[in-house]
Amino acid sequence: MPALVRSSQNAHYKGEAVSIIETERLLIRQLSADDAAFILELLNEPAFIKNIADRGVRTLDDVRFYIEKGPAASYERYGYGLFAVVLKDSGVPIGMCGLLKRDYWEEVDIGYAFLARYWSKGYAYESASAMMDYGRNVLKLPRIVAITAPDNEGSARVLEKIGLRFEKLVTLGHNTEESKLFVPREA
Repeated sequence: MPALVRSSQNAHYKGEAVSIIETERLLIRQLSADDAAFILELLNEPAFIKNIADRGVRTLDDVRFYIEKGPAASYERYGYGLFAVVLKDSGVPIGMCGLLKRDYWEEVDIGYAFLARYWSKGYAYESASAMMDYGRNVLKLPRIVAITAPDNEGSARVLEKIGLRFEKLVTLGHNTEESKLFVPREA
């Protein structure tokens, strides 16, 4: 597992991007309005829509609303949420990774999504490993699970690599389709 180089448990969202975690190759930080163009591209990638959801985000104004009502609201309410994953050497945002507390689900789950051009480079594993460490050791969360689309084999491999295992199919919220639930291996 990549070593957690630095983390901040006292980060607060005030509109600026606050760094949370640093790994060997990545900086994981809060999303800000400056990330609007990147988030617009990510949320409209075919793989995001297929494997996660169509968030209906089509304009930069939609993105700003998405960040404000989603990740930023989660930072304020829980102290965590979805964060930008940025390449340390260039500062280029490549994806999101974070911990989610959904209104319709009692568990905290880890989630991530990356622009397709950054797949198969180990970034999902590196960021998800660091996020699991952050959730357990900094936030002191007792249990972190994950949810994926049933046919999302790439995410399933990453989840297994970070210590989770498939437990069962579940239906979440207002969805009619089932999702795979991954739980800690020791559970």
